[in-house]
Amino acid sequence: MYLTGILVGAISFAVIGMFHPIVIKTEYHWGKRMWPLFLVAGIAACAGAVMIANTVLSCLLAVVGFAAFWSIKELFEQETRVANGWFPANPKREQPSAHAQDSPQ
Repeated sequence: MYLTGILVGAISFAVIGMFHPIVIKTEYHWGKRMWPLFLVAGIAACAGAVMIANTVLSCLLAVVGFAAFWSIKELFEQETRVANGWFPANPKREQPSAHAQDSPQ
């Protein structure tokens, strides 16, 4: 019996589940300006994935890399969710206006 696929699926599930609160906490404390950190982490993880011969470890790094890439999009969407009042805003951080994207500056 081969359990590699099940293991990769479970790892994927866990990694995606871990990135959800990471995105929320990152947006709360630092805002969307941290997106380059996710980009660098994603590139590094994907680079590691192509250099490792172990299938499970390579898959783990690839999943982490693409979860980091997806988190960039989620950071920007999380800012909108905070502006809509769906998530709490950090009172210590200046919040962008909900209509800042609509108004010319």
